[in-house]
Amino acid sequence: MMIPVCEPLLGAHEKKYLLDCLTRNEISSSGRYLKAFEKDFSRYCGARYGITTTNGTTALHLGLKALGLKPGDQVIMPTFTIASCAFAVIYCGAKPVFVDSEVDTWNIDPGEIEEKITRETKAIMPVHTYGHPCDMERILKIARKYHLPVIEDAAEAHGAEHHGKKAGSLGDLGIFSFYGNKIITCGEGGMVVTSNRTIAERCRLLKNLAFIKTKRFFHNEIGFNYRMTNLQAALGLAQLEKIDQLIAKRRANALFYNSGLRNISGLVFPVERKEMRNVYWMYALLVGKEFGMDRDQLMEELYKRGIETRTFFIPLHKQPALKKMGLASRGRFPVAEAISRQGLYLPSGSGLKRQDMEYICETIKRLRKCA
Repeated sequence: MMIPVCEPLLGAHEKKYLLDCLTRNEISSSGRYLKAFEKDFSRYCGARYGITTTNGTTALHLGLKALGLKPGDQVIMPTFTIASCAFAVIYCGAKPVFVDSEVDTWNIDPGEIEEKITRETKAIMPVHTYGHPCDMERILKIARKYHLPVIEDAAEAHGAEHHGKKAGSLGDLGIFSFYGNKIITCGEGGMVVTSNRTIAERCRLLKNLAFIKTKRFFHNEIGFNYRMTNLQAALGLAQLEKIDQLIAKRRANALFYNSGLRNISGLVFPVERKEMRNVYWMYALLVGKEFGMDRDQLMEELYKRGIETRTFFIPLHKQPALKKMGLASRGRFPVAEAISRQGLYLPSGSGLKRQDMEYICETIKRLRKCA
């Protein structure tokens, strides 16, 4: 039997709230759970407003449109991230501009942002990779210097903290994903959080086909159908009620792996910088030459022994789809390329059993000895 990389941890309240939706016939894109989920999650993040969407990608697109992004504009982002970050910019007709990663956190390197800023730059998009916050202090300083808005992709970082403030609330707006493997899930779903009323109102308008309040079925601009259902929000609200427990388990998993794998040469573990809180959405590590086999070989051997793993992201500047569009930035991205080759993450779900983690650690130890 395979130990999965991640599975949602669902319980009685999720079932109760879903059944309540069915009983009340509130299954579509209006209902009490939607309002409660938006209010409670944005408050949890330290933001004034929450706007639910269909997924994290549409949350990004919605947020960028609310910022006024248009064709010809540029958005600075890490090359080491999932493709949806670039796709959301492209949906606006704009251009993603890539930056290399920090060696330890694997997040966007603030030291390389400023050199990528041009007249066409209209936003900076830091991505809180695998649950560790970006260096927002440095990023926000650059953003203020050039009068640029910051849109945080916190899809992997529910509850992560930077100097005591939650990820997603540090920039002009933040976005979250509630896909099945995220710390809290709606199955699918996303949210924009912000303390800027104008941005919030734009998001609400655009996500609902840009219907205006004063005249039914009348549209002054192009909108999108990015509405979350009340069913999904009910699931999300039940998950939110136990988010601290889910994060505590993710962090406990990381401590267990750190201890269980600590004496194995060739492995580089995830970090947690001072004054930051890593929620370890995934327990990610690098496999170096000293281990005796490369990342792909280790993954294959683990799979044979019933342990599912995942590779790190392939950098955006390496993506054929972006190259065809002439969007793959020229330049050097040595850190992103290295961690992409060497990185994997182990089973990391909040429901992961101790005996499974013990088995995983012992299996990796045996494989190292045999290498």
